[in-house]
Amino acid sequence: SAAGGDGTLSEVAETLAHRPESADALPSLGLVPLGTANDFATAAGIPIDPLEALDLIEQHPARPIDLLNIDADGKRWWCANVASGGFGTEVTVETDEGLKKVLGGLAYLVTGISRLGRIDPIRARLRAPGFDWEGGFIALGIGNGRQAGGGQVLCPDAVVDDGLLDVTVIPELTGEVASTIGALLKGGKQGALEQVAHRARAPWVEIEAEQPITLNLDGEPVKARQFRIECVAARVRMHLHPGSHLLSPP
Repeated sequence: SAAGGDGTLSEVAETLAHRPESADALPSLGLVPLGTANDFATAAGIPIDPLEALDLIEQHPARPIDLLNIDADGKRWWCANVASGGFGTEVTVETDEGLKKVLGGLAYLVTGISRLGRIDPIRARLRAPGFDWEGGFIALGIGNGRQAGGGQVLCPDAVVDDGLLDVTVIPELTGEVASTIGALLKGGKQGALEQVAHRARAPWVEIEAEQPITLNLDGEPVKARQFRIECVAARVRMHLHPGSHLLSPP
């Protein structure tokens, strides 16, 4: 069992992923959430109470889950939850709870805008099968899991057993996008996020930038000009409740 937060989960998953055996032959993974940000556990419905988390591990058999394998300028990393980038990696837990309920994943963005006044977008190109996007973004999420940074729901529909990663790009706030967010604030409608975000679901995504950019891999900042992120299907087995939101519906 891994006792800790998202970083600990990734470290243990990485140790297993480096081994030559298939997922069936590897020790299974159980999570007891003791981290500062327990984003994977929260999205997966793993109880925060350690004894309840241990009960879940005992009661439910391990099932295969995917991992993200990241090539950053030639160096390899593994990630169990979310690779996030942009301004979303800086503004985290200080988000107002009421805003979070109304806005979901955009709440931290709005909090940050009001706090910082302006955000410098990060310029990059993202490519995946059936998806090609280039421009300035203020937040980026590439998810095996759904949320990062202490409650930022960047990939609301991601599941960890479909062999695909979910990509969410929130572009820079120019005219139209800024007014959409204004409307969102007034109307309090989650639906407006869909008008702002660009989304894709694919087995891999490549990110290219002229200047090095930082991606946060489950709490580990990694800087590079070129990233290739692949979803490695069913790489480890993990004890999750069969009704977990992070599993594909039966």
